[in-house]
Amino acid sequence: MAAYVERYVDSLLDDVFPELAAVMLTGPRACGKTTTAARRASSILRLDDEQRARAFAAAPDALLAAQDLPTLIDEWQEVPESLAAIKRAVDSGSGGGRFLITGSVRARRTGAVWPGTGRVIPFRMHSLARGEIEASPNAANFLQRLFGDEDPSPATLRSAPTIVDYITYAIQGGFPEAFRLTERARDAWYPGYVDQLVHRDVAALADVRSPDRLSALLHAVALSTAGVPQNRTLTEAAGIDGRTVNVYLDLLDDLRIIERVPAWSSNRLKRLVRTPKLYVADTGLATSLIRADKSTILSSGDLLGRAIDTFVAAQILPLVALSHPRVDAFHLRDSDGRHEIDLLLEGRGGTVVGIEIKAANAVKPQAARHLEWLRDSLGSSFKRGVVFHTGDTTYPMGDRIWAMPIASIWH
Repeated sequence: MAAYVERYVDSLLDDVFPELAAVMLTGPRACGKTTTAARRASSILRLDDEQRARAFAAAPDALLAAQDLPTLIDEWQEVPESLAAIKRAVDSGSGGGRFLITGSVRARRTGAVWPGTGRVIPFRMHSLARGEIEASPNAANFLQRLFGDEDPSPATLRSAPTIVDYITYAIQGGFPEAFRLTERARDAWYPGYVDQLVHRDVAALADVRSPDRLSALLHAVALSTAGVPQNRTLTEAAGIDGRTVNVYLDLLDDLRIIERVPAWSSNRLKRLVRTPKLYVADTGLATSLIRADKSTILSSGDLLGRAIDTFVAAQILPLVALSHPRVDAFHLRDSDGRHEIDLLLEGRGGTVVGIEIKAANAVKPQAARHLEWLRDSLGSSFKRGVVFHTGDTTYPMGDRIWAMPIASIWH
């Protein structure tokens, strides 16, 4: 059995679970939720076991009360009544650190009242980031460094990955069961994952009449990952109408397979696009969906740019989800296409960090022009700008703007 990989969420659970009666870990299937939660549990109710699920559905309060605390309720959505039972247990008891819950989130279209509000506190997990895989102690502090008062130091990162390394990391992905596999085994694992996703996992959330159309939409999102595709592009690719596209995107979002990074808005900047930016949440899944190997990606400027952008987002968004003080992630694009910021992070008091992502091992001054525009537009609210690149050197590019290797996120 492979050794447990410490997750970003572990330190957060160390801090807050003793105070919170019930926490829920959400994230895509196979991202490691159950493994992480089970390490903290004294008893486990696995509701994907049909016999246990039937017994629990018949007497949820009694079975829950009989468990040793902390209790892990795994795949809770297989017995939806379980959440109401947890709510009653939380309301009737006292103390933190009692219940850990894993499984799918519920679809937003059910119309049912969510019984966990104020009782069950959700934390989002992603597939493994590179900082987790490499057990880097600096990764968790990345956002604090970005928003801190101390500027980066000009330096060369020893043994920095090359662009080929970054694409290798992207193709490996971050699912614990997949990233250690050989290329041939991984090529079998990901299609099986997608088949399970569209034919079974979705059924737990909604009635999808044509799983093949959902699969076609997911493929279209993979081709557009790190982009802002028009609704018409997705409808034509999947062969469904615009309303169904939105329903299916909601489903994929509920399953944490895609990330929708919202557009940033400000009364100081006009004519901004309000469409979210779409990412496939795991880079290995994204490359598998479009059947792209290393040579294919490296020979296509479009695929290379999308793969690197998606990889960087997959390193930053897990940190944003667990950030304290809170940081929110956005993208920025104006309606005439003159200015675009790949990721915009907003912290306390409206302080902003702008991020540009380039698939090049050195960046010229022109690469910072959008960040310069944002800095000049926002004034003191602009904390810092970063142009991430595939080289090895950190160096200044102007007032509050720096070029940095991608690997500086975790090193």
